[in-house]
Amino acid sequence: MHTVLTRGNSILAYSLSVLACLTFCCFLSTVFLDYRTTAVINANKVIVKNVPDYSSSREIRDLGHLTFDLHTDLTNLFNWNVKQLFLYLTAEYKTPENELNQVVLWDKIILRGENAVLDFSNMHTKYYFWDDGNGLKGHQNVTLSLSWNIIPNAGLLPSIFAIGQHSFKFPQTYTMSPV
Repeated sequence: MHTVLTRGNSILAYSLSVLACLTFCCFLSTVFLDYRTTAVINANKVIVKNVPDYSSSREIRDLGHLTFDLHTDLTNLFNWNVKQLFLYLTAEYKTPENELNQVVLWDKIILRGENAVLDFSNMHTKYYFWDDGNGLKGHQNVTLSLSWNIIPNAGLLPSIFAIGQHSFKFPQTYTMSPV
């Protein structure tokens, strides 16, 4: 009465339904965990230059350079449902032209099983700190903050902000020396 294909289809459908239910239960076991932790950030050697931006046009734009210290322990963020963390350090500031400017300065991927204690001193930024005009010279309130995305085995992809930020200011004059 039932062919081999019908029985195989029933077994496969039932197995997939059970696996989907178990995956959802696994997701529920970690969805309400708090993935925030403290980070200590400090900006060192902050300078600003006025240089031509050859990437889009030949306009003269502000280019910020800085080194930073970053100290945080992310080991408590890893559980069975976390495959990796994608960390990124952003600078946020206001200018008269733009209400909100956000620039990613550095990023890092930490896989499960790797050392998740970050103790960096005098790190250079990985990406350029370009302003779309001349808004960096003399800017009094640039805020550095660390954020991360949790890459799970099953579930949501949350974006988390670290507890702790650092504000600094750029100098009032341009630097002409090479960095």
